[in-house]
Amino acid sequence: MHYFLLAGEASGDIHAAALVRQLRQADPEARFAGLGGDAMREEGVVLYQDYRKMAYMAVVAVLTHIGDIRRNFRIAREALLKEQPDALILIDYPSFNLRMAAFCRKHLPHTKIFYYIPPKAWAWKRRRVHKIARLCDEVLGIFPFEPAFYAQYGYRCTYAGNPTATALRPLSEGAQPAREHLIAILPGSRRSEISNCLPKMIAAAEEALKRTQQQAEIVVAGAPGIEEEFYAPYARKYKVRFGAAHELLLHAQAAVVNSGTATLEAALLRCPQVPVYHLTCGWIAHLRPVLFPSPYFTLPNIILQREAVREKIAYRFTVEEVAGELTRLLSDETYRQAQLSDYEAIRTKLGTGDAPATASAIITKSLK
Repeated sequence: MHYFLLAGEASGDIHAAALVRQLRQADPEARFAGLGGDAMREEGVVLYQDYRKMAYMAVVAVLTHIGDIRRNFRIAREALLKEQPDALILIDYPSFNLRMAAFCRKHLPHTKIFYYIPPKAWAWKRRRVHKIARLCDEVLGIFPFEPAFYAQYGYRCTYAGNPTATALRPLSEGAQPAREHLIAILPGSRRSEISNCLPKMIAAAEEALKRTQQQAEIVVAGAPGIEEEFYAPYARKYKVRFGAAHELLLHAQAAVVNSGTATLEAALLRCPQVPVYHLTCGWIAHLRPVLFPSPYFTLPNIILQREAVREKIAYRFTVEEVAGELTRLLSDETYRQAQLSDYEAIRTKLGTGDAPATASAIITKSLK
């Protein structure tokens, strides 16, 4: 079989690579091409574009890179027509991937389309569920509530397991290391996230340590594809460690985490956390009931449907509020243990399945 994978971000690249490994086990003669990054390349995927030239998110970033975005669409279209794959596998990155799915459905009708890690339509843009179901032959969800969500609209979605939980299982189920005098700062993987979030995250950590009169090292987790020099104006005197986010979460007393998959990683690795998220127009948060049907923003809370972690989003993302929450996690053992107890509930809900192996089995069965 011939597979074409589309991953537009660092996490998607990693999850796509894990899926490729499983698909190759099922079919040693399989061929792989696509758009992605180093993890996919190491698994033998022929890459037509690197995700680091694709990850534009904010409106300003999109407008200033419109030429690059159009070029990426052209590269993907031409690659698909050249490769003529048996299967197109979409990994997250919905704005780009849904357009490519529509192109594939029109021009390559023989190609089956699979969405592994589908868009979070249950969180916002719920009408997108119709487009996903229309374009895709199989939707492989990564949260246990997704099949029921799709069923509300008369569509099928299969829970494949959670790839983050699968990837972290060797760490999360092993002997837990002692917590060190360390505050981990995870400011995100995009330049705009880092520049907007990191100064306040560090200032809040400094303030919390001052209030608790504790001595602890503040360490920033560097993102892949971002050069160390970029962090210099924001991290100031603090160490930036690359490729060490999981290690930091395993050892830190607590973490300040930019909302996204990293909040789930912190929960799975049992690191008490304060999740944050920057919105350029903070007032938009007041429209959340309209724009974002879920009452929660971060993955741990969405999975449990209750407040396991205190979200500091938009206008609540201030040095004062983050420092206050971090201070409580560092000084109130009962409060800290309550969050850790909720983390165990999250692990139970996600289950013990192997997400890439399950997704591979569904895909190969569908292609027979």
